Amino acid sequence: MQGLVAFFKLEQFNTDIKTELKAGLTTFLTMAYILFVNPQLLSISGIPQQDIIFATCVASTIACFVMGIYGNFPLALAPGMGLNAYFTFGVVQGMGISWQVALAAVFVEGIIFLLLAFTGFRSKMINAIPNCLKIATMTGIGLFLAIIGFKNAGLTVAHPATLVTLGDLNSPSVLLSFFGIILTGALLFKALKAAILLSIVILTTIAWLTGLSPLPEQFIAWPALPSESLMAVDFSQVFSAAFVTVVVAFLFVDMFDTAGTLIGTGRAAGLLNEKGELPNSEKAFVADAIGTTSGALLGTSTVTTYVESATGIESGGRTGLTAITVGVLFLLALFFAPLFISIPALATAPALIVVGAMMMLGARDLDWMKMDESVPAFLTVVAMPFTFSIANGIALGIISYVLIKILTGQYKDLNLFMMVLAAALLAFHLIG
Repeated sequence: MQGLVAFFKLEQFNTDIKTELKAGLTTFLTMAYILFVNPQLLSISGIPQQDIIFATCVASTIACFVMGIYGNFPLALAPGMGLNAYFTFGVVQGMGISWQVALAAVFVEGIIFLLLAFTGFRSKMINAIPNCLKIATMTGIGLFLAIIGFKNAGLTVAHPATLVTLGDLNSPSVLLSFFGIILTGALLFKALKAAILLSIVILTTIAWLTGLSPLPEQFIAWPALPSESLMAVDFSQVFSAAFVTVVVAFLFVDMFDTAGTLIGTGRAAGLLNEKGELPNSEKAFVADAIGTTSGALLGTSTVTTYVESATGIESGGRTGLTAITVGVLFLLALFFAPLFISIPALATAPALIVVGAMMMLGARDLDWMKMDESVPAFLTVVAMPFTFSIANGIALGIISYVLIKILTGQYKDLNLFMMVLAAALLAFHLIG
């Protein structure tokens, strides 16, 4: 025990083993919904659900262990919400790219992220992007998740005249999903740590008891290696323009998602310095990158730091022992793969919608009266759900920001990186 105390510097951070273990459990419970949601979203792309569960658990464990041992931060990681949806609907279904090639794009993005973390160039890239577009990107992903949740719940259906319309509210499954949104919101209002997970459990139980979804044949099984996704990355299109676009979109979102989470959770844990920076933050980015690359080789989308880590920090977690605890719990979850597969979409759809609502929080920080920034930000936000693509939203936001600044003579607000990126994105879409 004294070895753990010394290695994780528990006394220096004014914590103890019991507190760290409790914090890890709290964090895991608040983010465990990814074990249900990720297989459902990624399986639509063609990857077997059993493979996705294995990849989700193992990649999360690897990333959490690196975060805990190498970084000594109380932060947990898992496949990111939004990026998994973009993987399926934006890349595989929207662009017609095979899931094997899409996994290769995730792998390449992880390698680039790792290089940026080691060289320190990551900070320069993040600083080069205007804050309004950073905020808009995460807000837009919230709407992107919401429209997928509406579709999975049956609350939104196709319509030949209006494109979409309200689903059949006489359907028991649709009503149950709608009830799930209300239930999740109420549980979150009551500040229950595992509100989203609890909602999924309640809805699934109701669906099983009423016959809306079949019961699983078994709840526990010995884990097996992925049957199709293990080392299935396909680099045959690595030099194509579409592949590069996907990599850039994954990298863009991953960087800002992780950076925002690190600052927010670091502030809650009292780990920031007088400049508002997280010391040794590059180590956290390394954990993120290693999780992403290993996840791609196993069969899952980009791994990123979870904002739900804040719940563990609120419970007293201050060191990497919290992250290690989360990693161990993800590893144990491997034995419950049959249970995760049996969770119906009607039970996870409310989670997508509510997480989307939570990601809208950043919209309040946008200066909506400053039109040269609010218009590009708005285009970023609405283009993601309206075009069903995170990449399209990012592209429209960057291009419009640069063009408006040029037209209004505000050259001082532009930098070389933004101008080159905008020109490349505009050329790609015009040629494409």
